Amino acid sequence: MRLLVLMTFIAVMGGACSHSTTRTSATSSGRTTSSTAGATTTVSAAGPLAGKTVVIDPGHNGGNGSASAVINKPVWNGRAPEACDTTGAATASGYAEHTFNWKVGQYLKIDLERAGARVVLTRPTDTGVGPCITERAAIGNRERTDAAVSIHADGGPVSGRGFAILEPVADGPNDSVIESSRRLGDALKAAFLATGMPISTYDGVNGIQPRNDLAGVNLTSVPKVFVECGNLNNDIDAALLMSTAWQRQAADALAKGLTSFLVGPSGG
Repeated sequence: MRLLVLMTFIAVMGGACSHSTTRTSATSSGRTTSSTAGATTTVSAAGPLAGKTVVIDPGHNGGNGSASAVINKPVWNGRAPEACDTTGAATASGYAEHTFNWKVGQYLKIDLERAGARVVLTRPTDTGVGPCITERAAIGNRERTDAAVSIHADGGPVSGRGFAILEPVADGPNDSVIESSRRLGDALKAAFLATGMPISTYDGVNGIQPRNDLAGVNLTSVPKVFVECGNLNNDIDAALLMSTAWQRQAADALAKGLTSFLVGPSGG
């Protein structure tokens, strides 16, 4: 009787588990497959990024626009007070930056997991609020991340085009990762050139812009940069940024840049 009850319990629990939206299983090749919300990613235990952790920070969030009391709350960015978060930029037709950031982040997550990396997202959906910019930095720090990238699209001058890498300026908490963040930025810049998006004509020098006013890089203790993938206010850039094909290209380029940084001669 006890055996029958135990078998019944196992069968019921097995049926209950079958409704989980996230599953992980081993394959005969030593790889694992991770399925979330209908999308399946193969995580290679022998991939070039096996053992590495990457934090992907898709800037802003879809619910920020209806939560002004939350996102306007001041936080300390390491140098001065700054709003918890913002709504982000948008094209003239209303295509939102947070949507672009989220989609590229999802494609990048798949690329990195297929290469064996453990990936952590700073937000789980594109319909929530925040998290605050300070928490986004803290997530990477807590995870002892090998590299972190914050994905954005700029709202620059209408005549301006191109992408830029925003890098940290030493301010105390980030002192130990200034050089590694610079190398990360260089690797991402080199890879991103393959997307066809030009280097920014208005932001930084030769595509690199040191920033001391962003909590994400002011408060980081792991190698981290922001990538402004293009200018939503420029019609040519906007057409690319709204294209699913180009979003995938951007993610592929970011994955290649991260891989180059993490497995290069200095190993990140």
